[in-house]
Amino acid sequence: MGHVPNVTRADAVAAARNPLAFIAERWTPGPRTVQRAALAALVMSVVIVVTGGAVRLTGSGLGCPTWPKCTADSLTATSAMGFHGAIEFGNRMLTYVLCAAVGWAIIAARSEKPYRRSLTRLGWAQFWVVMGNAILGGVVVLVGLNPYTVAAHFLLSSALIAVATVMWQRTREGDGPPKPLVGKSVQQLVWFLVAASVLLIAVGTVVTGSGPHAGDSSEVERMPLDWETISKLHAVLAWIVVTLTFALWFVLKAVDAPKGPLDRTRELFLVLLAQGVIGYVQYFTNLPEALVGLHMLGSGLVWIAVLRVLLSLRERPETAEAELPGLAAEATVATRA
Repeated sequence: MGHVPNVTRADAVAAARNPLAFIAERWTPGPRTVQRAALAALVMSVVIVVTGGAVRLTGSGLGCPTWPKCTADSLTATSAMGFHGAIEFGNRMLTYVLCAAVGWAIIAARSEKPYRRSLTRLGWAQFWVVMGNAILGGVVVLVGLNPYTVAAHFLLSSALIAVATVMWQRTREGDGPPKPLVGKSVQQLVWFLVAASVLLIAVGTVVTGSGPHAGDSSEVERMPLDWETISKLHAVLAWIVVTLTFALWFVLKAVDAPKGPLDRTRELFLVLLAQGVIGYVQYFTNLPEALVGLHMLGSGLVWIAVLRVLLSLRERPETAEAELPGLAAEATVATRA
């Protein structure tokens, strides 16, 4: 067992004043640790979307009828509330797991040497999105699952996935200025793809808001729109995204693009095909809950794949400052030799 240093009064004061700086002074995580921390935050941002969908699909949206308590008299779900109360309260508890994952990502980013302010800011951005979405989730309950607030709740979750994806990518890059790997015309095509994907996700929330899965067994307000028409619009947008992806792959091949953008585009195309199959099967089988939940998972994976395509269009080398510690270490070894 290693020696455990004594914690002085000065250490305790320093930890209380700035715990992140205190940890960073005493711990230097390796690059792989930072990458895993960022990936854990990304995985949890997808998991919370899927479990939120499970709450809606099981009709447990008002299993805890108030917020921030579960009931007016209890902070937690009670046995009398049954299955729906347990599902809704369990999803609320997963928010703490998500916070822990984001917190680990922030600590790992803050402790990495050399210090990368941009990476730490991405971690904090996730934290504030989580806090905002937790409050919005409470509003969703308080207004009786109003479909517009439910849609906003999902869109904010998609924003969280976006920030988490960017942070995960940035952990595997340097802090140097980005260098484009493709021309402007290809970049513009990808931005069209991103815009179409955003529109696809937004219309997907309208499909949900006007569809049969209201989120609770009680009478819940729905968006006053024809579900069949909105579903067909959603399908058209999905085909536009698929077509843009297919076109992008051919363009990248034609311009002899690097392997990274080609691989990410191929991955996106495969995810889109799987998501499309699930979407059509659920449509023609009257929206079984299991397939709807799988489609929600697919939505998060499609969004991540789209963002990875966008981020693959450039590379960011290490900065001169980041290279200095390594050069100094090599010089020291050479001197000793």
